[in-house]
Amino acid sequence: MSRIQSIQSADSAALAAFGTIIDVRSPGEFALDHVPGAINLPVLTDAERAEVGTIYVQESRLKANRIGAAYVARNIAGYLVNELADQPQTFAPLVYCWRGGSRSESMATILSRVGWRTSLLVGGYRTYRRHVQARLYDETWPLNLVLLDGDTGTGKTEILHLLAARGLQTLDLEGMAGHRGSLFGGLADRPQPNQKGFESTLLRAMEALDPARPVVVEAESSRIGDLMVPPALWARMQVAPRIEVAAPREERARYLVRAYSDIVADHAAIEAALRRLPVHPSQTRLEGWRGLLAAGDYAALAEALMALHYDPAYRRGRRKDGREPMAEIALETLDGPDLDRAADEIVRLVRALPLPSQT
Repeated sequence: MSRIQSIQSADSAALAAFGTIIDVRSPGEFALDHVPGAINLPVLTDAERAEVGTIYVQESRLKANRIGAAYVARNIAGYLVNELADQPQTFAPLVYCWRGGSRSESMATILSRVGWRTSLLVGGYRTYRRHVQARLYDETWPLNLVLLDGDTGTGKTEILHLLAARGLQTLDLEGMAGHRGSLFGGLADRPQPNQKGFESTLLRAMEALDPARPVVVEAESSRIGDLMVPPALWARMQVAPRIEVAAPREERARYLVRAYSDIVADHAAIEAALRRLPVHPSQTRLEGWRGLLAAGDYAALAEALMALHYDPAYRRGRRKDGREPMAEIALETLDGPDLDRAADEIVRLVRALPLPSQT
């Protein structure tokens, strides 16, 4: 019988040693959060796990263990003849469950019996989660951040993607959070991840950055939709220099209608967002907005919302910050050529900036 190796650490270097990481928790547990890159081969389905837990509480431990063991044996057997059937002799997976207990031990024991060099993460997912929390909440990151700032509708997210295509290091927080960072920011095609899943994705992206090179990140509040930006990153964002992009309000309104096409088509979602405005509009103003919505005059509605809510909120945030931007880029339009020009100018500014490592 091959010896099962115990892995004590869940840091990126330790995990990178494994070509395959197997999460044997139930699909529901896996969906909430998991080690990045892990595959899910659950030894108990969600229904089986619930059934075994109920039997354990309401009937007996022995019966729960017997039924659970039968499910585990059957499920692992299925993986051996299906998902794992073509693995070579050199296959060397890392296996984990919730806390490194019987579920992962069962899988690791059988894989080891087959002859594969199998490792077990001591403490399971909880070991990994403690690592994520320590890195994002307790440590100081020497990141040379530059904030991409500007009023709502100035194309910041699109510009960020253009910067990445030009070779700058970027962090797309809105992409990782599944949210566009406003009352209308939810994405129709996918819900936001939970906080743990967001932090796993964020940590993986941060650990891949070169601290000696600048990193451009879109200026955000401390919350993106329902998710919180962890302290390790937020502290850096608070002191980072800013590049501000500006465009005429009517041009920004036109851009928003195009960028938020999924929301524009959902009048009920727009109505719900209007009711969540921090500055509650008068009934007369709300009726006027509903008229614009009914008439399909989305650009006029966007301009009205920027005038009442978004632009004043950005101005308040900048006054509170108190620092002047390192550069301002004024755009006449937010069409492709102007966005490309903005990206080129930002690349020049960032690469010329002598950013010392922050400690």
